Amino acid sequence: MAVREIDVRYAKPREKAYKLSLGGGLHVLVQPSGSKLWRMKYRFDGKEKLLSFGPYPTVSLSAAREMQIQAKHALSSGLDPMVERRRRKRREGETFEQIARTWHSRREASLDPAHAARVLSRMERDVFPIIGQARISDIKPSDVLDVVREVELRGAIDVSRRLKQGISQVFRFAVASDLVEHDPTVNLRGALMPKPRVRHMPRVPLSEFPRLIKSIRNYDGEQAPRRREVTRNALMFTLLTWTRTSEVRFAEWTEFEGIDEVADDVLWRISPERMKMDREHLVPLPRQAVAMLRAQRAAGSSTFVFEGERAGQPISTNTMIYACYRMGYRRRQTVHGFRGLASTWANETGTYHPDWIEMALSHVEDDEVRNAYNSALYLKPRRKMLQDWADYIDQLGIDSALGGTETALDQSQEFNSPLLQDSSSNWDTKWGCEVGRFSKNFEISIH
Repeated sequence: MAVREIDVRYAKPREKAYKLSLGGGLHVLVQPSGSKLWRMKYRFDGKEKLLSFGPYPTVSLSAAREMQIQAKHALSSGLDPMVERRRRKRREGETFEQIARTWHSRREASLDPAHAARVLSRMERDVFPIIGQARISDIKPSDVLDVVREVELRGAIDVSRRLKQGISQVFRFAVASDLVEHDPTVNLRGALMPKPRVRHMPRVPLSEFPRLIKSIRNYDGEQAPRRREVTRNALMFTLLTWTRTSEVRFAEWTEFEGIDEVADDVLWRISPERMKMDREHLVPLPRQAVAMLRAQRAAGSSTFVFEGERAGQPISTNTMIYACYRMGYRRRQTVHGFRGLASTWANETGTYHPDWIEMALSHVEDDEVRNAYNSALYLKPRRKMLQDWADYIDQLGIDSALGGTETALDQSQEFNSPLLQDSSSNWDTKWGCEVGRFSKNFEISIH
């Protein structure tokens, strides 16, 4: 006869503990003390195990039956009910703030202290007051959207996107820790306020590019020869690498890998805290940039590659832009505009994949598609692209020095400088390193 709840309620204690079986491994254990405990016996991976559901009457017969059904469902899915129950309890107990602080503490040692403090400060200011005390397993996409929109209302669009990125990283950590099933931020595409329209920095047309190169190489806008050289090299290094002003200003020798080895393999590794998007950026350096670095290192001993007037400090914020002014490019060409020139050149050639160009510019969208960002992506084709760019700059400089035209080469014309054609003697005296010649398939189109 099936055991009813009334049978459990009035079951009397005996000298020894005994069981009232309800079938399917479920039973109530009646202790000599009179306490009654729900348990379920089952087998998993060839071993007999015992699962406890709690005491009666705190856990009713119907509640015990429901827990038995859940355990059976786990077994049918190939899962251990005991492990699944512990996992479920753990998920139900953790708040977003607890997980976020654990996530932050585990990565803090690898971050720049100032950057680590900014990340946590954003969370404490904008996230924890809204969803910090919510169980992380209960947070829905709409809850995250409420957080982001509060920041958007302040007009801080860039901060709102960084905040969403940080929340996403916390959830990915929680997924890996088996605390949640998925990252709710992936469902926010199309719900965020669009980025403001980009205001492109002034830059000259590519038809005037040879004159700009000549101006940089002949720069004499500062009295001290060493200061002129540092400024000139900083400008040209920025132009060669497609990087931002701040990334060049604060470049340190420790960031460069393989600088004393083969010039074709040198890499500039810029840490996340120095990047606009808080992500590591790798720059495969062209040979001309490597030669410049070696010359810079031989001339000074600072931590910074481009040392300013004050010993041990980098060049100032305005050093390079003021140099542009002195060369006659006020309101016509900015240092940041060098990136636009490079992007236009690369896109108009039709030779390079757009993703290579965007990665070289460290342009990566902050959405779910880019969550698996890989700084080493397309490294080989990007290296060739930057080398082609550096060779192109050299060729324009040679043409200008020879009194040639300062316009684009014909699309079908191959570079024909003796320097680039003679494979047995391709040492560039300007840069102090070997330079390669262009591929026969390389084309340039400038309008």
